[in-house]
Amino acid sequence: MNGRDTVLRSIRGALADVPSSPSPDDVPVPRGSRTDHAGPDVVGLFAERATDYRATVVRVPEEEAAIAVSRALARAGARSLVVPPGFPEELLPPGDWVRLEDVPPLTVEQLDAVDAVVTTAAVAIAVTGTVVLDSGPGQGRRVLTLLPDQHVCVVRSSQITGDVPEALARLDPLRPLTLISGPSATSDIELERVEGVHGPRTLDIVVIEDSR
Repeated sequence: MNGRDTVLRSIRGALADVPSSPSPDDVPVPRGSRTDHAGPDVVGLFAERATDYRATVVRVPEEEAAIAVSRALARAGARSLVVPPGFPEELLPPGDWVRLEDVPPLTVEQLDAVDAVVTTAAVAIAVTGTVVLDSGPGQGRRVLTLLPDQHVCVVRSSQITGDVPEALARLDPLRPLTLISGPSATSDIELERVEGVHGPRTLDIVVIEDSR
């Protein structure tokens, strides 16, 4: 028996009790790590972490959400906004806005010229201060949140999860996911922070306090 035969014999012995068609679910994986590091106040932690990333976060009851969206747009001086299909009409800001709808799809030039976009979100993550979009109703195509200079995102407190594992469990991995932690930012070789290079320079998050 040569070395090759010895190795193959050892492999066969190790695989002797392995099913012919194993499934990953058949093998329990011991997990001793925590899946949630958020603590009891996930909404407060989310607001704190998102603010750390230079987003502006306000928490309001549902009846004040549209006013909060309007104030966010006014702070940035926006006059035109993109409204994705499925965005709730009751959350649209009151006022004399130039409103563009993405039906039929707007061109890159049209999106680049608009001041802001308003969207909902699929889920949010407290520990990382992140909002996640999956192109569902009220969120629209990914490009809608990349070209306008301001993004106003409306999130319900019931959509805010404590940590990443809980958020991923709520998401469909087959959908296009966009994770946003603060306004777009980068830095040059001198470590000078520059915002708005790869997306909006201003991120406003309106958290609607609903029942968790």
